Amino acid sequence: MKNVLSVSGINKTYQSGFVALHDITLDIHSGEIFALLGPNGAGKTTLINTICGIVKASKGVVTVLGSDNVDEYRLARSEIGLVPQELFTDSFETVWNTVSFSRGLFGKPRNPLYIEKILKQLSLWDKRNNKIITLSGGMKRRVMIAKALSHEPKILFLDEPTAGVDVSLRRDMWELVRGLQKTGVTIILTTHYIEEAEEMADRIGVIRSGKLILVEPKADLMQQLGKKQLTLQLHEPLLQLPPALILNGVSLSVDGLTITYNYDSHGEQIGIAKILEILAAENINFKDLHTSQSSLEDIFVSLVNDQELIA
Repeated sequence: MKNVLSVSGINKTYQSGFVALHDITLDIHSGEIFALLGPNGAGKTTLINTICGIVKASKGVVTVLGSDNVDEYRLARSEIGLVPQELFTDSFETVWNTVSFSRGLFGKPRNPLYIEKILKQLSLWDKRNNKIITLSGGMKRRVMIAKALSHEPKILFLDEPTAGVDVSLRRDMWELVRGLQKTGVTIILTTHYIEEAEEMADRIGVIRSGKLILVEPKADLMQQLGKKQLTLQLHEPLLQLPPALILNGVSLSVDGLTITYNYDSHGEQIGIAKILEILAAENINFKDLHTSQSSLEDIFVSLVNDQELIA
């Protein structure tokens, strides 16, 4: 799979001695949506700003479509669109002029048809003559995305793209990001909303204390680290589990009416069929059965809190 972005051995240490990034190495594949997760202060924004050339790395190399982001800064930066967390724009300028001006900053020739295309794609066409100050928070966020796309970059960074956006607009934004991916744009996003990454990302990276502790395809991560649970509601309460059911991961509720079997996706000790077979042999009848699997949020919390991952 072709890489559009390569980060190799990036470190960032500030003059105060604070080490913000520790030896980050990461490849981003063409056309993917990559979600970077981490708690506040983990280094997500510092990493993005370093890749985009806003922050200078203390050590390491970043290449964007083969161009070094230091030695060939203009060429590398021209391939990147950045939507920061903060809404930086001229409040008293129109949407059209704001987006057109951003295109000009990258030395691109005027192209009204392209500006029209992205404004329509972002549902901003009807607002093209409105001043930014008159727009809602969600619309202002769309304007920021339009500015980032104005110079036709191949890579788009979205730093907390739905911060301060209500649930309805957040889902609209998800659809927007998927639409951008379909046009061939590679997207890297940071987010505090775990369901956002679970909904959209092809791959997920987890950063903690400036260290990239995990990078996995989302499906593989869910499969490898996800926990599953079988819950059985019994007709009659049990005083205790029969000896045949005293197994790792099997427990009985305090009221004796629920048997729970917790197991992981890749290393279950016994199968569900075996549990049901034991119940039948013990003449234990159940009235309801259901299974569940941990969400990406559960996995993220366990990764961030797992002290064994601290190097």
